[in-house]
Amino acid sequence: MSHNHLVYSTDKGRITPQKPEPKKQLSKDGVVRIRRETKGRKGKGVTTIDGLALDAGQLKALCTELKKTCGTGGAVKQGVIEIQGDNREKIKILLEKKGMTVKFAGG
Repeated sequence: MSHNHLVYSTDKGRITPQKPEPKKQLSKDGVVRIRRETKGRKGKGVTTIDGLALDAGQLKALCTELKKTCGTGGAVKQGVIEIQGDNREKIKILLEKKGMTVKFAGG
């Protein structure tokens, strides 16, 4: 006689261990770099901003401000802000108003 019993385990399951917060990536020259990327995004363009010497909370606040300015979505991933679409000019103007040195990188 075979019984089909549902067994539940709390050992590990699908829960993945939390990864530690990545350390801040500071650009060596103090320049904020803005680039447009499409690779690995199914052709959708994303503007990335890196080289910011800010902690996680400040990055998130800046990302929110950039999203409102550009009227699009975005996120902070591994110390890099990603804003949907090609909004390099708007982002450059906003960051320069905040006193940051900004350069376009890539294509």
